[in-house]
Amino acid sequence: MIFAKHALLAAGWAENIRIEVSDGAISRIETAAQPQAGDVHVDTILPALSNLHSHTFQRAMAGMTEYRAAGRDSFWTWRELMYAFVNRLTPEQMQAIAALVFMEMQEAGYAAVAEFHYVHHQPGGAPYGDLAELSKRIFAAAEATQIGLTHLPVLYTYGGAGATPLGAGQQRFGNDVERFNRLVEACRAGLGDLPADARVGIAPHSLRSTNPADLAAVLAARSEGPVHIHIAEQPKEVQDIEAWLGARPVEWLLANAPVDRDWCLIHATHMTEAETIAMARSGAVAGLCPVTEANLGDGPFNGPTYLRAGGAFGVGSDSNVLISLTEELRTLEYSQRLRDLARNVMVEDEGSVGQVLYLGAAKGGAQALGRASGEIRLGALADLVAIDSTSPALCALTRAQLLDGLVFAAKDNVVTDLWSAGRHAVRGGRHIARERIVAEYQRAVKALLEG
Repeated sequence: MIFAKHALLAAGWAENIRIEVSDGAISRIETAAQPQAGDVHVDTILPALSNLHSHTFQRAMAGMTEYRAAGRDSFWTWRELMYAFVNRLTPEQMQAIAALVFMEMQEAGYAAVAEFHYVHHQPGGAPYGDLAELSKRIFAAAEATQIGLTHLPVLYTYGGAGATPLGAGQQRFGNDVERFNRLVEACRAGLGDLPADARVGIAPHSLRSTNPADLAAVLAARSEGPVHIHIAEQPKEVQDIEAWLGARPVEWLLANAPVDRDWCLIHATHMTEAETIAMARSGAVAGLCPVTEANLGDGPFNGPTYLRAGGAFGVGSDSNVLISLTEELRTLEYSQRLRDLARNVMVEDEGSVGQVLYLGAAKGGAQALGRASGEIRLGALADLVAIDSTSPALCALTRAQLLDGLVFAAKDNVVTDLWSAGRHAVRGGRHIARERIVAEYQRAVKALLEG
C-alpha cells in the first residue's frame, strides 16, 4: 500500500489517498484515508510518464559532438559522428549504457520506455550467432533496472531515399524484410524473465530507410504491438521523400499505410497545416523529443494546430544527450513561444499549460507504448511517481498550480519515489541499484575509450 497526502487521480486532485498495488496494477484506491502500518508514505503522487523514444547507446557520446568543425554543422554531420561511435561498441558496453540510461530515466520520473533499437549486428554488418543478441542486452538492462519496456526492433534496409545501399557506417543496422521478421520473433521469444508488462512492437526506421513494398510486407507480417517510425525530422528528408515518392513524408504515410492509434510518428516536425490536422485525426501519437530536436537543430513542432485538431502527443529523450522529464516538457512549450513570440502556447483557449503538457504526455506516451497507464485509476498499471511538493520550487503553489511548477520551475530532483508497474525502483530520490549500475557503466566507458 502507498499512502499519499495528495494524489492526482483520473477524476482530479484528492487528499489522503491509499493505493493498493497487486500484480503490477492498481487494485484499490481509498480516499480520505488514514495511513496504516507498513504503508509507503509519500507527499504527492502523480501518474508517471512513459518515455516514448530512446536510443540508449547514444547517451555515452553526450558532449562529444558539441565542437564546431569548419563549415556548417547539421543533423547530417552529427549523424556521421554517431556512426563512427556506434561501430566501436561491444554488446557488454551497450548493456551497461542502457542500464545507466534506464536508471536515469526512472530517477527523472519515467516509469517506462520505448527503445527504438536499430543496432543489431557486429561491426561490419555480420549478424551475431543469436540474431537478437543486442536486443537481449537491452532486455538485461531493463531487468536490472525494473523499468517498463516496449522494445522496438528497427527495420533499416537502405541508406537513403530511393533505396540507396547502406553506407559504411550503417552496416550494423541492416536487415531485409525476411531477416527482420525473424529478428522480431526472436525478440518476442527472448523476453524471458522480464515482467508481463514488457512488450515488443516494430519500428520501420523511416521512409528513407525502407521502401513502399518492404513497409507493406512488415506491416502485413505484424501480429500485434505498436508501430513507430521517424517521419519528418529534417527539411532535406522531406525534400528527398517528395522527390522520390511524389508526396511529403506525413502525407505519403497517411495515404499509403494503415496509420491508427497503434502508431507513433517520431519527429513529426516539418508538416504543412493539412498534414498536421490529418495526422491528429488519424489517432496516431506525435512522438516529440524537444531536447534532442533542439540539440540537433531540427526545428519546432506545429503544436497549436495539432492540439486544436485533437492530436495525441508524448515525449521522449531520443539521443539521451540530457535525460530530464521536466526539461523535455518545458522545452516543448518554449520552442512554441520562441517561434510565435507568445506565451502559454500549448493550451487551447485557456487553462494550465503545465497540466496540458504533463497529462497529455502521460496519456500519449502510454498509448505509444501500448501500455495501460497514463492515469491513476483502478486496473491501470501502477506507473506512479511521487514528488515533494514542499521543495522550494513548489512549496508556494496551490494544487491547481502544481503541474505548472513541476514543468516550468522544478528540476527532476523533486522526484522522491517511482514505481514501474508496481516495482518500487526509486526510493528517496535514488534508484535502488544506482551504485552497481554506475560502476558498471564507468567500467564500460573506460574500456570503450581505451579500446
